[in-house]
Amino acid sequence: MDILITKATMSALLIGYLIGSIPFGLLLTKAAGLGDVRNIGSGNIGATNVLRTGNKWLAAATLLLDILKGTFATFVAYAIALWFADPPPPQANITISAFPWMVVCFGGLGAFLGHLFPVWLGFKGGKGVATYLGVLLGTTWPIALVFALLWLLTAYLTRFSSLAALFASAGSFFTAIFIAPPHVSALVAFMTGLLILKHRENINRLLNGEEPRIGGANKTK
Repeated sequence: MDILITKATMSALLIGYLIGSIPFGLLLTKAAGLGDVRNIGSGNIGATNVLRTGNKWLAAATLLLDILKGTFATFVAYAIALWFADPPPPQANITISAFPWMVVCFGGLGAFLGHLFPVWLGFKGGKGVATYLGVLLGTTWPIALVFALLWLLTAYLTRFSSLAALFASAGSFFTAIFIAPPHVSALVAFMTGLLILKHRENINRLLNGEEPRIGGANKTK
């Protein structure tokens, strides 16, 4: 692979990781005097667990910021791609038109990994649902729309946030296969696999009938 492509993708991956690793849920709850959100509910730093503090505004802010950091990372990655592509990478094994979007995918991947495994929290982060959506918004917004619709529909019908995330990510993966270019499809496939892996405890609780519903009492950490 051309050295400029390598530099661009690795730069996007690293900067995306740093952006994605900002733990907004933890920062907002501490700033509001609610303590460490990791000590309540599921111990997660995401919006669903922030909601268990009883503060809907903080949960909404966490959701929005976790989405935006995924999208922002893709924008930064696109700027990085343009920087390294001026002049275009010589004798690259990828077309110039595709080059920026490949870098964007690495930036989005970095943000997703940063949210799941933030270095500041001992690599114990959130489950990535909101950041997953944010990355989709920055890469292929039609797939983001599919994700949002499937999540809302599943959550409305079942009241399970985790099940909604699993259905929405699976639907996004299959949509990407048909409408997205290969590098985006690979990104969505990888993120979907990680999201499912991060939800393995939720899957066990769903199978055992122990998963708490949205707005219901939390039965387990």
